[in-house]
Amino acid sequence: MNKHLITLTGALGSGKSSTAKKIAAELGYKHFSSGDLFRSIAAERGLTIEQINIQAELEHEIDVAVDERLRQMGNDEDLVIDSRMAFHWIPDSFKVYLDLEPEAAAERIYKHIQEEGRVGESGDSAAEILTSIMARRTSEHKRYQNLYQIDTLDLTPFDLVINTALYPLDEVVERVLAPYAEWLKK
Repeated sequence: MNKHLITLTGALGSGKSSTAKKIAAELGYKHFSSGDLFRSIAAERGLTIEQINIQAELEHEIDVAVDERLRQMGNDEDLVIDSRMAFHWIPDSFKVYLDLEPEAAAERIYKHIQEEGRVGESGDSAAEILTSIMARRTSEHKRYQNLYQIDTLDLTPFDLVINTALYPLDEVVERVLAPYAEWLKK
């Protein structure tokens, strides 16, 4: 039988953290977010999330520290990890990718900022957020290609891909849980 371990990644603004937290709660699993870890590293350095991504292109030890933590978590069970690279470091996990077009992501993030605020993210318009998203996407793609020769736009390593523009959060969670339950039986 497969491990009780889900790694969840996806496009910026696709709902990774919300989905991961809800899945973990539904299953009674623990939750870990490497994005939260990355944001805390940025805050410690007095940087924005965009700035820490650019800094990580120059200081590989930032990614190495996060990646080492993820590799260690590969031994755990009853865990949902939302992380850009956990699928790579924990290949025997159930690997989920949440997809969302950048324009839709920008609208979603901007709405979230207006309604609730958003840690590590700011912008005065959806257009400004879109610019930020595209810069982060480019930075992350470049970093992971250079560090690990991984194309972050290649979705073939994933067990499941869901376009979150098509479903509300509860349905996205259901669309993860059903195939995960089947995968566990293998």
